Amino acid sequence: MKIYIIWLIGVIVWNFGFPQAPPIADVVAAIFLSFVSFGLKKYLKL
Repeated sequence: MKIYIIWLIGVIVWNFGFPQAPPIADVVAAIFLSFVSFGLKKYLKL
């Protein structure tokens, strides 16, 4: 659940930080943040 919260915060920060980004950039950012969250999950062993 902690990893999901981190991912969600990242997505929210992306959407509010770059409101003029095209939809494809939002998808790419969400995928990137997903990979980061998987890496954190593996690294932190959560």
